[in-house]
Amino acid sequence: MKILVTGGAGFIGSAVIRRAIADGHSVVNVDALTYAACLDNVASVADAPGYVFEHADIRDAAAISAILDKHQPDAIMHLAAESHVDRSIDGPAAFIDTNLTGTYVLLEAARAYWVGAGRPEHFRFHHISTDEVFGSLGKTGFFTEDSPYQPNSPYSASKAGSDHLVRAWRETYGLPVVLTNCSNNYGPYQFPEKLIPVVILSALAGKPIPIYGKGDNIRDWLHVDDHAEALLLVLEKGELGCGYNIGGENEMTNLDLVRMLCSILDRLKPGETPYADLITFVADRPGHDQRYAIDPTRIRTELNWRPSYTPETGLEQTVQWYLDNSAWLNALQARSGVGERLGVAK
Repeated sequence: MKILVTGGAGFIGSAVIRRAIADGHSVVNVDALTYAACLDNVASVADAPGYVFEHADIRDAAAISAILDKHQPDAIMHLAAESHVDRSIDGPAAFIDTNLTGTYVLLEAARAYWVGAGRPEHFRFHHISTDEVFGSLGKTGFFTEDSPYQPNSPYSASKAGSDHLVRAWRETYGLPVVLTNCSNNYGPYQFPEKLIPVVILSALAGKPIPIYGKGDNIRDWLHVDDHAEALLLVLEKGELGCGYNIGGENEMTNLDLVRMLCSILDRLKPGETPYADLITFVADRPGHDQRYAIDPTRIRTELNWRPSYTPETGLEQTVQWYLDNSAWLNALQARSGVGERLGVAK
């Protein structure tokens, strides 16, 4: 299968590409190379015979249409997005532009390509989204594919809007789509403004490890390699028009996560004092959702998928990867906003 992946130089997109190439697929990587993109993420497959990179913005209709006509993909996996909640608080316009307008442009280009090709039955448009579109859970319950949308940040609102566009293009135009919503991802190559790399970098530098509020916000953590495997499975075998929730089945509070990371660092790279001594509570961000948790029953029963990583195995592998890849980290730390407190606008 030839798959066009948008946002393939990003964290999740690059994991999908590495997995797709390993599985024998051909890949066209379309990326605008914005601040969080890094082609080093796909360096291991850059010379593979089935890999091609196209530098383009999903908002550029002419460029996207030309790429589709040139490469004739069998499927599109749409991962390109502005994705950092804190940045969306400070500057929501970029999120509306990329996540809503960009998805609209891509859907229209895909529809024209699909119609022009005679509406082939094998074609798929796979839209990758987030559990944050469902809002915040209480102490009990789980998000299902039928949960109402209640986004609380500009980021999640923009992703919710893009989900609705995808569903509408299915219902109105018959575009063959599948949609997935995932829990919090972690793993190698995650841009160093997200929680886990921030903790690792702060600890190694001997700086305060910031935790929002009381650290009692709960997330379901999904290793990015498990996510990539699930996404390709949904692309190939998922039911058209359906949504699939993909979770790691690993709920924990932010404070427990940070303590676990500190414990791993104490073993792998001991400091003069325990890294947990650096934990510092800071003012919470506006609209901070209390709990996310996914019910993965549909993907488990219909597609026989479950995550393979536990928090212990996944977090240790992730910490070790960051310790082994300081050059990759150093190159990204100079980029705009990295290391700064974002998302404090009121």
